[in-house]
Amino acid sequence: MHYTDHLESLRLTTRFVTLNDVAIWTEYCCDPIATTYTALPDKTPEQMSQFVIETTIQRYADGRGGLQALISKDTGAFIGQCGIFIQEVNGIQETEVGYHLIPRYWGMGYATEAAQLFRNYAFENYPLDSIVSIIHPLNEPSKKVALRNGMHLSDPNADFRGGKYELFRITRKEWELMKERK
Repeated sequence: MHYTDHLESLRLTTRFVTLNDVAIWTEYCCDPIATTYTALPDKTPEQMSQFVIETTIQRYADGRGGLQALISKDTGAFIGQCGIFIQEVNGIQETEVGYHLIPRYWGMGYATEAAQLFRNYAFENYPLDSIVSIIHPLNEPSKKVALRNGMHLSDPNADFRGGKYELFRITRKEWELMKERK
């Protein structure tokens, strides 16, 4: 997967994460609400941040996409991460759009803005039939972002990393119809 950064939306720009981002991402990892569905129980917040950033950098190197830093155009602040990447769900490879925001930036529409940016990027740059978001069944805010991203619940019991998750999906045809209506 040829993957680029420096994407732009109305309020955001993106860049690939670096090891220099571990300290700022630790803020996310220290928040028990933010990490309810993403915590790594055997790691401290600092270790979790290091692991996430290193894993993302390895994804880039392996050609599997990955989350990118979301940077506010107004302030230059690192507000979260979003991106597309290859995941195995239900035993097959899917392209996922994933998103995580530092809690102080919740409720401002950034997750939806970023998810739509990466949805569009994926369909415009890759011959994908569909894009998914894999969401913990209790993660209502992430489900709302997926719905605002034009997705629908396609599998309420998807197998992912040994657990059951809800799989939201948008097809290329649905995306094209959505674009026509605008």
